[in-house]
Amino acid sequence: MFEQLTQLVQQYGGDAIVKNNAVPNEHNEAVVNETSNSIFAGLQKIASEGGAEQLAGLFSGKSSIDSSNPIVQQITQQLSGSLGQKFGLSSEASSGVAASMIPQVLNSLVNKAKDPNDSGFQISDIISAISGNSGQASSIMDTISKYGMQFGLDQNADGKVDVADVLVVTQSKGGISGFIGRLFKSK
Repeated sequence: MFEQLTQLVQQYGGDAIVKNNAVPNEHNEAVVNETSNSIFAGLQKIASEGGAEQLAGLFSGKSSIDSSNPIVQQITQQLSGSLGQKFGLSSEASSGVAASMIPQVLNSLVNKAKDPNDSGFQISDIISAISGNSGQASSIMDTISKYGMQFGLDQNADGKVDVADVLVVTQSKGGISGFIGRLFKSK
């Protein structure tokens, strides 16, 4: 998961890092790596502090991924401080890099995780990676399942959203892509 995250940071780092005169060229690669580390560590910290509801909202598409999102704010602040401390960037430059990169990368990560055609990013894999395969992963996945209940995805009325519901949908309502599409559409 970390490698895919780094690829996203590299993809979006062109303007915010590489073409940014405030970031010395000799630090470009290190700033990309620090951005990836900060995003991953920030998500891990939120998971470890009981932020299942926040993470579920993020990965289900329920909450917007912009500067008003508490997850974006927390990771942006963490990255901004780290860039200033490790690379001597001014607070303006480090804040600019962080504010530009974090929403873009998280948006892309969530969109790729929601895309049934992109097998490189699976929500369950991402959640497992950031929660360290602990009980927090099941808590976050349970919260995502709860959102699925709110969106009417309990097809067999058993009180949970699971594989059995996927089977009902795949046999009757647009296949697996229909189920996945309904799971991540907000009301």
